[in-house]
Amino acid sequence: MKIDKFWLSVLVILIAGFAFTKLADNEFYFFTTYVVLQGLIMAVAWNILGGFTGYVNFGSAGFFAVGVYTTVALNKAFGLPLPVLLLAAGVICGLLGLAAGYLTLRLKGVYFAIATLATALVLETIVNNWKFVGGAAGTYVLQPKGSFIFDNYIELLFMLMLVLAVAATAISRYLSSSRIGQGLAAIRDDEVAAECMGVPTLRLKLISTTAMGALMGIAGAPFPFFVTFVDPVSAFALVIAVNAIAMPMIGGTAVWYGPVIGALLLGAIQETATVTISSELNLLIVGVMLVLFITLAPKGIVGLIQDYKKKKGANNG
Repeated sequence: MKIDKFWLSVLVILIAGFAFTKLADNEFYFFTTYVVLQGLIMAVAWNILGGFTGYVNFGSAGFFAVGVYTTVALNKAFGLPLPVLLLAAGVICGLLGLAAGYLTLRLKGVYFAIATLATALVLETIVNNWKFVGGAAGTYVLQPKGSFIFDNYIELLFMLMLVLAVAATAISRYLSSSRIGQGLAAIRDDEVAAECMGVPTLRLKLISTTAMGALMGIAGAPFPFFVTFVDPVSAFALVIAVNAIAMPMIGGTAVWYGPVIGALLLGAIQETATVTISSELNLLIVGVMLVLFITLAPKGIVGLIQDYKKKKGANNG
């Protein structure tokens, strides 16, 4: 029986992650890797719409924050367990992505980008005035006492985010290689031509926005237990929205593994800068790297590697 290399890699990663929780004795490692994995999920989610379909979304933080506040509201009202909160955040944000897509996907280019940004601003305004979840002042969220088989709750959150990151990557890989992915690529290349060829463009775009919204919400759902204090400033943070765009663009948007590469690289650089210099440099790092890659390597790291292989093949031929 032949095992797919991808799923073998997934198994190795999950085993290594579990072993990491037993070997590492400093909680700081779990905090930093959690942040990187959170960015990875958002990068993969953004790429399903922005990379595969070609619709640039500036409202990433809005969907992430809805996932955050879904957890805050349901935890405060019913005290639900985290798996249920994850499911609820995914469903609510998926439906929000579907609704937002139905309203905005008739727009194209900069108009669509502005519409998604406006959606995030509307959501932030609603949260700022929603007293049940703390409004503009924010609210505290207590971590559950139980940590399953782990020594503390941050280890559990790290392992959870690792599983979610692997799952998000697997979904992106499946969409990329399926007929859905082929249709999304056709929309990205030439939507009018795709429609003429009989591609159900609106349906595929709605699938894309729904998947994007659901994954963004799932990335945000554990966040309140990670930071223990949530306010609109942290949930709708500019760096979250910018990272979700920058990571796939740096890694490469045309393939499913591009956002993974970009997220691991940019996340590692940001966390290293946070420890050694200052967290205030995060946006500066993103800005500089984004400008460099857009200018020098618009196809990202994956594009650079592909171009190098083509030149090497041409020279050998």
